[in-house]
Amino acid sequence: MSQHTGTHTVEEVTLARLPSGVELTTTFHTYRGAEDGPTLYVQAAQHGREINGTETLRRFHERLPLEELSGTIVAVPVANPLTFDLVSYITPEEFDSVNPNMNRIWPGDVNGSLHQQMAARLWTEVSRADAIVDLHTGSPDMYPHVVYREGDERSRALAEAFGTDLLLSEEADEDANEEWHRRGFAGKLRVVAAGEGIPSITPELAHNKQILEDAVEEGVEGLLGVCRYMGLLPGDVPERNQTVARNHLGQVTADGSGLFRPEPGLEVGQDIAEGTPLGTVYDPRTYEPRHEAVADRDGILYALTREATVTAGDQLASVALVRGETG
Repeated sequence: MSQHTGTHTVEEVTLARLPSGVELTTTFHTYRGAEDGPTLYVQAAQHGREINGTETLRRFHERLPLEELSGTIVAVPVANPLTFDLVSYITPEEFDSVNPNMNRIWPGDVNGSLHQQMAARLWTEVSRADAIVDLHTGSPDMYPHVVYREGDERSRALAEAFGTDLLLSEEADEDANEEWHRRGFAGKLRVVAAGEGIPSITPELAHNKQILEDAVEEGVEGLLGVCRYMGLLPGDVPERNQTVARNHLGQVTADGSGLFRPEPGLEVGQDIAEGTPLGTVYDPRTYEPRHEAVADRDGILYALTREATVTAGDQLASVALVRGETG
């Protein structure tokens, strides 16, 4: 390969060791352009069942024009091999009962629990980057969007470059509500990296456990857009009309247990008004309605559960409060 076309190298990296001494490893892909430039860090599958990000990185690898690259891209397609193998969101208690969710303990701790050790090793790469993209995928019926820290204009610009129709700003730290702190969101990779001055975004590409062609294609185009925005690749980011909304942590939840039937005709991505019927939770044995779920605000319906068996307190829907438009 000519020295003028850029290079691609693959490295197996040990994240931690299991009790037996078996090494828990993952793979880093590093793309270096012939010209100097910024560094982008991208990872997928922190939560192992969220595999559309991993497929996005495979196709990004196929489409990345090394001969046009200026700078460096570090891509980790399986950030959490433990949960990936288990097709799981978190680890079982046997592996990490203290910190079962890897995306709550960044920047990690080399002397901490298994997830903390894994995050600490990845953080050595994260901390060198000029921007972070942490690829996630949501529930089976979620409208693709990108989350960034509210008030962080550099992260917002990164989110706009990724290009989903919906951008969600999330209040953090002292601006965030009690639920945000209670759920440990201060330890998310995106939040910690942005706090260190590294622009960071979390694309939610929709669905888990299944590869969805549209979601993956949106992810690849998003990464290419980020690369153009950062100057890693030539070309301009197209101007788009995007909706900017505030992430709604207090989702509509089930008041009772039973079967949830969403209101026919509802689709994620549509504008809805406060009071709009979202569906009914009913007793499967007596047919008695337990909860008539309604939207608690005007906004965009960006998640609606299709998993019908619900327990009181389960999330039924999420509605984002519209803040404005781009473009």
